[in-house]
Amino acid sequence: MNLSQSIIACTHNVYKPRCVDYQLIPHMKHTLVHSLVGVPKYIAGFLFTLVFRLLSPFLGLWNVSPLMATELAGSKAYGPWVGGLYGALSIVLLDIIVGRTGSWTFITAITYGVVGVWGSYFLKNRSASAMNFVVASIVGTLFFDLVTGVLMGPLLYHQPWIEAIVGQIPFTLRHLAGNTFFALVLAPWFYTKIMENPKWELSRFFKTA
Repeated sequence: MNLSQSIIACTHNVYKPRCVDYQLIPHMKHTLVHSLVGVPKYIAGFLFTLVFRLLSPFLGLWNVSPLMATELAGSKAYGPWVGGLYGALSIVLLDIIVGRTGSWTFITAITYGVVGVWGSYFLKNRSASAMNFVVASIVGTLFFDLVTGVLMGPLLYHQPWIEAIVGQIPFTLRHLAGNTFFALVLAPWFYTKIMENPKWELSRFFKTA
């Protein structure tokens, strides 16, 4: 049986997840098969983000979220498409669940998706260290706030440019503080303990069901 046949065999029989160990085959990283086995990991990251978002107003943590930290960890582990889709879909689902959908939902989703794709390429040949996650998070946060906080207001809602720039500063500082904290504390742990942990793979859940 050649390699391609082995991959097909794995996809059709989730009860034999050991038939191909994709983690030992470099060119299988970031393929569809590799991405699908990580579904429970994406769900875990989303649920943690959702719970935090629901509780954050009661804790006085407005504009603070672990989403970017979990997104960058996923981008590092599973590549640009997973990172981009995870970020974009998380924004859409979060807004739907809390009942705050609007035109901004799609803009923020696309922007978060771009951060996820970029984060994958930035982290690809770098270690999963706290410092690398922090750097990626700072760049991602500044890009996100530039698009959604500075550009979106004047271009879509005719907000004065100076008002958009000055008004965004305190929000961006708070956003940077929150994302830097989660990049420092959460992202390395989430990458090692969840994203790179075979016990969180989809096949293991079928095996133990």
